[in-house]
Amino acid sequence: MNVIGLDIGTTGLCALVIDSESGKILKKLTAPNDTKLVSEKSFERIQDPDQILEKCKLLVDELYQAHRPIAAIGVTGQMHGILYIDRQGRALSPLYTWQDESGNEPFNAKQSYAQYLSEASGYKMAAGFGATTYFYHKSRGLVPKGSQKICTVHDYVAMKLCGKTQPLMHTSDAASLGLFDLDKLEFDKTAIELTGLDFSLFPQVSSKFEILGYYKNEIPVSIAIGDNQASYIGSVKDLENSLLVNVGTGSQISFLAPDTQVAKGLEIRPLYEDRFLCVGSALCGGRAFALLEHFFCQTVELIVGKSPDQGAYPAMYDFLDSSIQDQDPLKVSTLFSGTRDNPSQRGSIENIGTENFTPGNLIWGFLDAIAQELFEMYHSSGIDGKEKLIGSGGGLRKNKVLCGIFEDKFGLNLTIPKHEEEAAFGAALFALIAGGIKENLSQAGRLIAYLD
Repeated sequence: MNVIGLDIGTTGLCALVIDSESGKILKKLTAPNDTKLVSEKSFERIQDPDQILEKCKLLVDELYQAHRPIAAIGVTGQMHGILYIDRQGRALSPLYTWQDESGNEPFNAKQSYAQYLSEASGYKMAAGFGATTYFYHKSRGLVPKGSQKICTVHDYVAMKLCGKTQPLMHTSDAASLGLFDLDKLEFDKTAIELTGLDFSLFPQVSSKFEILGYYKNEIPVSIAIGDNQASYIGSVKDLENSLLVNVGTGSQISFLAPDTQVAKGLEIRPLYEDRFLCVGSALCGGRAFALLEHFFCQTVELIVGKSPDQGAYPAMYDFLDSSIQDQDPLKVSTLFSGTRDNPSQRGSIENIGTENFTPGNLIWGFLDAIAQELFEMYHSSGIDGKEKLIGSGGGLRKNKVLCGIFEDKFGLNLTIPKHEEEAAFGAALFALIAGGIKENLSQAGRLIAYLD
């Protein structure tokens, strides 16, 4: 039997079909998520959910037609963001993505919407969290008329694949919206109503491996899960003893947490049932290296009047392959996009001397800072004893030097899954359990294979 995993990313869509016995990827399809909408508000980050839906349907249909029988379909996607739907399950709004900054707008003379909501509710809220975005819309009278529920875009796609009109939200996504009680695994009605929000707009929640409905009235579709949790499920065999570091546009470190208590700067996110991940998220992460590459291109253009035809990456990687880190390194902080706690915080470059301020030291310093930020998050958690370091994301797959820096920081060998689309793979494993093909994550995880 085969299983489909669908991942709805911010910039790209991926669907793959996996042999449920061997874990071999039989086919992978990708498409750009070029559904960005232009907003009159500079702080809004919006996409067209129905364009996303149509693109996803095309991917799923192509895999379905070519690789039957399909035992189940799993869906994951970008967390935190929301759209509004009506009673018939139709989208009434754009998708307000996790990058939406409406929550950073001033609520009063001293506080942003996110800051006020945090104080009023007792929950740590940030711009981009779905409930923060909803609070901004509610306060400004911008909630679409006829709205019945809010949901994530992958909730929306899963619901539409099944012909349903109401979403069922997994706890992995529900917690990402905010105003969610981790101990009770439900939205906090008291906090929601205290802040003037309509509790009825928040969807029903499940923490289980559960089937939402049936595609073409025959193939089980599991409820959608958050992409962070899907990547963890699709990358980590040994759940108890592993750390997962992901470096993409942003970067994250994820590991099982013993309870719902968390250190400052970290989040506790539901994984399934009563299991939780402790997650540290760097808002810039791998994008920091892209910023440095852009800086080098601008420098070349300033000097010779033209940017390098192939960009600066080839030269940067060639340099890393033939150099070692300076004994007097630059000390870089890559907090160029701030943090969720402090969006206005910025990065820095320190320890600049007359001899060490070189392009090469900038390259080494940026990479070291990307790894250091995640290492400090893990260290601050007070949780230790993890024995395995798993890596995912293009930032690690493309950069062996960065892999080595992570190994040095953590004192562990870094292992990378053979499959590149970890979130889609994890969604497929989740669906295998929801559909009863695999008994649990331990059994499903045997399908994961690692690079030598």
